[in-house]
Amino acid sequence: MRLLHTSDWHLGRSFHGVGMLDAQRAFVDQLVSFVRDESVDVVLIAGDVYDRALPGVDVVSLLDDALVRLTGAGAQVVLTSGNHDSAIRLGFASRLLERGGVHLRTRLAELEQPVVFPLGNDPGAADDPAGPVLAIYGIPWLEPRLVAEQLDAGTASHFEVTRAATERIRADLLNRSATRTVHSVVLAHTFASGGISSDSERDLSIGGVGAVPLDLFDGFGYTALGHLHGRQELSDTVRYSGSPLAYSFSEAKHNKGSWLVEVDASGVTGVSAVLWDAPRTLAVLRGKLEHLLSAEEFAWAENAYCQVTVTDAQRPAQAMERLRRRFPDTLVLGFDPEGAATTAKASYSSRLAEANDDLSVCCGFLDHVRGRGADDAESAVLAEALEAVRLDGVSL
Repeated sequence: MRLLHTSDWHLGRSFHGVGMLDAQRAFVDQLVSFVRDESVDVVLIAGDVYDRALPGVDVVSLLDDALVRLTGAGAQVVLTSGNHDSAIRLGFASRLLERGGVHLRTRLAELEQPVVFPLGNDPGAADDPAGPVLAIYGIPWLEPRLVAEQLDAGTASHFEVTRAATERIRADLLNRSATRTVHSVVLAHTFASGGISSDSERDLSIGGVGAVPLDLFDGFGYTALGHLHGRQELSDTVRYSGSPLAYSFSEAKHNKGSWLVEVDASGVTGVSAVLWDAPRTLAVLRGKLEHLLSAEEFAWAENAYCQVTVTDAQRPAQAMERLRRRFPDTLVLGFDPEGAATTAKASYSSRLAEANDDLSVCCGFLDHVRGRGADDAESAVLAEALEAVRLDGVSL
């Protein structure tokens, strides 16, 4: 059997205000073509199928189209829910969908209900009650405060609820293995780390985010993780597929893809990387404005989505407008002056106290909020406005 490990589709997400449905449709096209060309038997989706709990009609339609096309290409789908999904809504009609080859695992009651596939080249393997099988289990996103009691977890932590869930799966595996060979694959939407152990007595978190140790997944043939957007290999049997598209500029250097998992009657025999084509390049640019606008080294970014940090000592006028003449899809603009005075600027209140007239107050405020003082034309406009107010008899 050939399994394709994916996750974090985030259908319906936008990229800094730019809708991504067209890019997501292009990903689905690639996915369906790969499934058909490579004879993939099962597509795994390890959570965050949608980007929000209440997806739009067009977003639901895209998932519907994807599932119809994947099953039409010969694959079955095993899907679990992530923290961005509504498990209840995503799991609607699960028993009916199962008849069409789409297996949803979004509820705690389904932890011990794997999707079971016969293994072996014998045409009669599916009917052999003692033949080897592959059992695919799904662990949806577990919000500790909501599920700890139902899982009889010791405490309401990501570690404890995940341990309770994996213990239930192991118990079911042990029972099934009493009469036949059972190989296992587990889908889980969680933050797993190899730097911590389940024997640790300290709080299991990294950067304040609840984490679970890899050894919770020991003994499973393959663990298909979702939640982190970078594709990575945590161990020989535990991997993140990452998201199929970049959803932030922090992902600009990611090589987006999936994992193709080969399984036969002996278990997992190999895992290989699959890459997806990116619909748009992401560019993270930094430098002085004039250099960015003129240097040939940035020509490659002219058709990319751009995040630009301008480093001029003073904030240039009309920076976004000028950048977009060369880089039309500049989506994020930041300022980080290089060579600026290292001493902290006086507080606005102290600067206000030192102002000796109304024009100084206005020009000082302009400098405070935008990091650049008023030029002659702006000073003239402010002076004219102040004079008009004075003539109207308004006291400042």
